[in-house]
Amino acid sequence: MIIIGSGAGGGTLALKLAPAGKRILILERGDYLPREKQNWDVNEVFVRNRYVSSDTWHDRDDKPFQPGVHYFVGGATKMYGAALFRLREHDFTAHRTADGLTPDWPLGYADFEPYYTQAEQLYQVHGQRGDDPTDPPASAPYPYPPVSHEPRIAEIADALRRAGYHPSYAPSAILLDEADRPNSRCIRCDSCDGYPCLVHAKADAEVIAVRPALQYPNVTLLTGAHVHRLETSASGREVSKVVVDRDGRREEFTAGVVVVSCGAANSARLLLMSADAKHPRGLANGSDMVGRHYMFHNAIALVALSRRENNTEFQKTLTINDFYLGASDYEFPLGNIQMLGKSKGPMFREEASSFAPGFTLDQTARHAVDFWLTSEDLGLPQNRVTLNAQGAIKLHYEFTNLEPLDRLRHKLQSMLEHMDMHSHLIPNNLYFGKHIPIAGVAHQAGTCRFGSDPANSVLDVNCKAHEVDNLYVVDTSFFPSIGAVNPSLTAIANALRVGDHLLERLR
Repeated sequence: MIIIGSGAGGGTLALKLAPAGKRILILERGDYLPREKQNWDVNEVFVRNRYVSSDTWHDRDDKPFQPGVHYFVGGATKMYGAALFRLREHDFTAHRTADGLTPDWPLGYADFEPYYTQAEQLYQVHGQRGDDPTDPPASAPYPYPPVSHEPRIAEIADALRRAGYHPSYAPSAILLDEADRPNSRCIRCDSCDGYPCLVHAKADAEVIAVRPALQYPNVTLLTGAHVHRLETSASGREVSKVVVDRDGRREEFTAGVVVVSCGAANSARLLLMSADAKHPRGLANGSDMVGRHYMFHNAIALVALSRRENNTEFQKTLTINDFYLGASDYEFPLGNIQMLGKSKGPMFREEASSFAPGFTLDQTARHAVDFWLTSEDLGLPQNRVTLNAQGAIKLHYEFTNLEPLDRLRHKLQSMLEHMDMHSHLIPNNLYFGKHIPIAGVAHQAGTCRFGSDPANSVLDVNCKAHEVDNLYVVDTSFFPSIGAVNPSLTAIANALRVGDHLLERLR
């Protein structure tokens, strides 16, 4: 088996299949992320974009931009916030939004639930069932207790409860043992969310999946292996060759099963680059669905200014889902509110004019309380990944369903007085590193949606391409819709689910 990509999908799948003894080759275009002091340097990570790829994509007007993508062993999880939410039951069924109807998934929440439980156990998720009114049913408790609130966040949670809201503990995938702090790998620092972890205490795909998989003699990882093309047999029904550029040389690999897990945009690009006589529009693209239905969430990072200093270090412990399914004054779903990692002075250079009078950058950071708001965008068929003449990604994206995000922002603003904060919110564009909205691609999904009908999907319910018998896709490309919570846990759970199918196939 060849697995292309080592992130939440590909890395997890490799670990799932490793004990079966089949030969597994992981091809990763990046290298191991360097362990260096700059891992925790706010200027290097957020201002200078030290770990962001030099890729150039193009928007629908052919204007070039640098996407916020990271190519390392472990994929995008090396820089993720480790907030591992389950999609809600509601997200798997067609529902109305402000701008239209979402599609049904071909499988329901009940089909994913056992794998969500496995994923939470594998990625050591800390959380607490029952305090979130939108929590879906679960067959087991979280494997670890919730990450405790520091004093200022505990005050905020208490104040929100008194005001009638339901703040809950955010599900966090960090290797923290609060009962034995001297021996805990995680030191609960202020350089977690959005940073790579210097001490390997974030439950990312490299730490949790790839490194353990490599302990098996049948698993091999090649770094710096950029897959350019998949070639097929004479029938067009099997991938017969994986073509790689490695250190400037062309290399070719073959396997009985090929799994693509490059991220939604790059997985679509690879299939489109693999067009041949049997697949003139791109591999597995007889339906013309490859690259379509691109989603990446409507989201915004916001800063509230506490009237008292906020000395919190690990801030990402609280979430609010009271408006996930709607509100008393609005019939459509709004989305999720969660905390972000604690911001620092250099992040505010471009927003300085928005501060309360007299606030300096560092003073703002000392008073900052940071929020991340997410609402659902719709997978329109015209929102799609295509290729330009040079084979680079061209991303056509029209924003949809923006009213819920605006309303969610107003809901947060109405809570500020309860939380003893100034009455205005400051956008923090630098937190996710990109001023061009479509360049913030951390939550990209939907370009190879799965389904039962080959006419309107790319993959079947096992995430195998309808048109190619040995080709699978296991990243967030398979999502028919995106919900309003972070997609990583669903990608991990799905990789475990597809792994069970592949174990049966390979038996």
